[in-house]
Amino acid sequence: MATAFQWVRSLIFMIVIYVWMLILGIVFAPFALFNKRGALRACKTYARTTLWLARWMVGIRSEVRGTVPVDEVVIGAKHQSFLDIIIIFDAIPHGKFIMKKELLWTPVIGMYARRLGCIPVDRGKKGAAVAKMVKDVAKEFTEPGQLVIYPQGTRVAPGVQKPYKVGTAVLYEGLGFPCVPVATNAGVFWPRTGVLRKPGLAIVDFLDPIEPGVARNSFLGRLEDVIETRSNALMKEVGFDPDGIH
Repeated sequence: MATAFQWVRSLIFMIVIYVWMLILGIVFAPFALFNKRGALRACKTYARTTLWLARWMVGIRSEVRGTVPVDEVVIGAKHQSFLDIIIIFDAIPHGKFIMKKELLWTPVIGMYARRLGCIPVDRGKKGAAVAKMVKDVAKEFTEPGQLVIYPQGTRVAPGVQKPYKVGTAVLYEGLGFPCVPVATNAGVFWPRTGVLRKPGLAIVDFLDPIEPGVARNSFLGRLEDVIETRSNALMKEVGFDPDGIH
């Protein structure tokens, strides 16, 4: 009975946040089209209100730990659900995301992603996609910001193993910025698929930066180790055992 009630609450919550996205997208469109600050303000407003609604409607509280970067950095983040995107974007001053190309054609999200300076990637082209991504990022970084990339390339459910791809290392080398690893347990409460949202504490943890100059293989190994170790610890902290998933 309790699960059925939570499922209904979750469904209402999902409807509300997507309707709210459409409303904000329309209201802020005249400002966003002519001023990137308008786009940033719209997206910040959406992130903050969504986090508030998640707490009020489905019982998901959020917490940011660690030192939030404010300078130009590459952020290599664990990605479990839409929730970790929202928490990270709300925390950093000016987030720009490496995102799959298809999202540029979605209503509202596509237009605002372009205005924020997000970089689309055609995941089907692999090596060519990485080369184009580096070129596009170099062009976009005429304006400061924090570049968020998901080293595993997609959302990964809690406890599931997926390899880290080379794209984060290529950006780290090419830009010469520190890389800030980010761990999360958000997928425990807001899964990558389905409607049910579970109450609890969703955490995003900004870890110690990896300074420029680390060799590619060493960098990728270090990045994976710190993100996976800390994400597993955060999941265990809220009662989820990632080692029990096979």
